[in-house]
Amino acid sequence: MTAVRVENIGAHEGERVTLRGWLAARRSSGKIHFLQLRDGSGTIQCVMGKNDVPAEVFARADHLLQESALEVTGTVRADKRSPIGYELGVSDLRVLHTPADDFPISPKEHGTGFLLEHRHLWVRSSRQHAVLRVRAEVIRACREYLDEHGFLGFDAPILTPAACEGTTTLFPVEYFGETAYLTQSGQLYAEAGALAFGKVYVFGPTFRAEKSKTRRHLTEFWMVEPEMAFAGLDEDMELAEDFLVHVVARVLKRRRIELTTLERDLAPLERVQKPFPRIAYGEAIERLRGAGIDIAWGDDLGAEAETTLSQQFDRPVMVHRYPLATKAFYMKADPADPRLALCVDVLAPDGYGEIIGGGQREEDLATLEARIAEHDLPREAFDWYLDLRRFGSVPHAGFGMGIERCVGWLCGLHHVRETIPFPRMLERLRP
Repeated sequence: MTAVRVENIGAHEGERVTLRGWLAARRSSGKIHFLQLRDGSGTIQCVMGKNDVPAEVFARADHLLQESALEVTGTVRADKRSPIGYELGVSDLRVLHTPADDFPISPKEHGTGFLLEHRHLWVRSSRQHAVLRVRAEVIRACREYLDEHGFLGFDAPILTPAACEGTTTLFPVEYFGETAYLTQSGQLYAEAGALAFGKVYVFGPTFRAEKSKTRRHLTEFWMVEPEMAFAGLDEDMELAEDFLVHVVARVLKRRRIELTTLERDLAPLERVQKPFPRIAYGEAIERLRGAGIDIAWGDDLGAEAETTLSQQFDRPVMVHRYPLATKAFYMKADPADPRLALCVDVLAPDGYGEIIGGGQREEDLATLEARIAEHDLPREAFDWYLDLRRFGSVPHAGFGMGIERCVGWLCGLHHVRETIPFPRMLERLRP
């Protein structure tokens, strides 16, 4: 008999079906076994009565260990008490694999360190299922929006010859007699794509060798980075706003059950609607000072400052035109005030910080050459990038959104380490 998935069980009410999965939990009351079967798409209760199956089948289910791999056959029946509305009346059971030991992750409380050491098993839990399904939905929604708005998926290399975001956060890699680096961003290559196709996006892993232990940082994370030709800061902010509203709406529509499982308050997410508040960096500094934060003009906004600022709004806030000196070499200066960059950060509510950062790129060759020299970057590594300003240069802009920070915010998680299947942090490389 062809196996069906738990997520599709409602279409088979009254039918005899086979399910394949793993034993999430088991309890017995003498003449009845209650088996919670997880198959990855959902969990269903399988009820085995002593008088409904051969004696050897009932005995087979009597001492099953958690995470035993099973094939269960039975009749689907409606059950209002079930979280999914159905249960399975068992008529047969095959044990495909029996664990050698008790499953190390039990219903009792475990420390985060223990759970991370067993991350390969922790991902089987209902909470982690919810988080990682939200992550998959965020990724799906990002691609959905960009594909439907004329952006072409454009793959950037992971091995690069030089820094994009700062030379102090690079992971070096020996590369046939020379040194390469794991990419910090696909943006520079996305710019090449934008000047070829008009609108592109890069979606892939990025790496930052930051010696940071904060709840917002990973050394390996994923970013989606759209880039547009013939666009400036205003168009970039409009895109970021519309894009984020779409992503949140799709997660609320398609993953409401998972957010409920995580006990996420949905009201703040329901308020993620256009327009977002837009404030200049100077106004942000004044607001922070008024809130008692000791900060000077020219300082970058740290975690405390971002949290304090975001608490003043009921939806994401866009902070634009930071000091040019605090930004990467490719940022374009504001013609109205050359001290400022034509850039924007989108700060999520509830203290989750920057989830989108971007802006307009410098399109003038001479200015960009001077900026590369000012940042003491190796000119030869950027010859190809400078070619983009030699041949058909136009104003262009884009941004990057970190998937993990976005998922952490949407799920209401304290730390981004749960937002990716296998987190890489300052002191964690395994499993």
